[in-house]
Amino acid sequence: MFKLAHISDVHLGPLPRLSIQELFSKRITGFVNWHRNRRKHLFGSTLDLLLEDIRAHQADHLAVTGDLVNLASGIEIRAAAAWLRALGDPADTSVVPGNHDAYVPGAYEKSMRAWYDYVRGDLASPQWQEDRHIFPYLRVRGKVAIVGCSTAVATPPFAASGFFSARQARDTVNMLRAAGEAGLFRVVMIHHPPIRGATTFYKRMIGIRRFAAVISTGGAELVLHGHTHLNTLHWLRGQVQPVPVVGIASASQGPGSVKPPAAYNLFTIDGSPGAWELSGERFSLNRAGDAVMPESVDIFAP
Repeated sequence: MFKLAHISDVHLGPLPRLSIQELFSKRITGFVNWHRNRRKHLFGSTLDLLLEDIRAHQADHLAVTGDLVNLASGIEIRAAAAWLRALGDPADTSVVPGNHDAYVPGAYEKSMRAWYDYVRGDLASPQWQEDRHIFPYLRVRGKVAIVGCSTAVATPPFAASGFFSARQARDTVNMLRAAGEAGLFRVVMIHHPPIRGATTFYKRMIGIRRFAAVISTGGAELVLHGHTHLNTLHWLRGQVQPVPVVGIASASQGPGSVKPPAAYNLFTIDGSPGAWELSGERFSLNRAGDAVMPESVDIFAP
């Protein structure tokens, strides 16, 4: 039995002091948005409560599907690296980047250098060779294959879209096929929801049809995403049966907002090829914002 915890949209805060040069970009709109809206609802202690509960449930692995930072400043990226190190062994935490981690040109590369141990496949070089693609990556933990994909690209102001390229699609198909032939349970991590209509036009993932083809031809047992700050369940056509696509609330969201409070999903994976057993339970911040409670016995129940 393998226990996989999933969190997303960490948005580590508070915002650090930024220079005029750093704000002279798309960051100025994000800076204003943070002070007008986000900081009212993103609680610093909330994330700690989730992580304590995850540890109490003895998860074998933690999946983080992007948006570790807010404006991708150098200070934020380094702080996120320190936060990741505090979680423990990089082998036990897998990360994919979100749009906030690639907020402005050059931020993606800085983030990946700083967080490389958490986005590095099992067979990748110990040091990132920037002429080599990081994504998709493959990490095998027991009988589970964790495949990390990236949709993180810098976008213009007021846009938060993601992009899943044809090159990444080809590599992901091959990776998933090989993992399936090896008899592994395949989990795909991606930031943007690969579902048409799951979010607004300017926040959408470009390449949704391409990703759907990857899952239907390459095969997968579970897809995890973030971005919407919502607890959602969708399905994609798989090789044999529908594949669940699961989204989760922001890991730093406090109570009392339009968006649901912080939560994590805990998946239990058991069985064998052709007879996999998957269950999922959601744990959410309570109304008082001082404890994490079980919300749903089985998130896959109709």
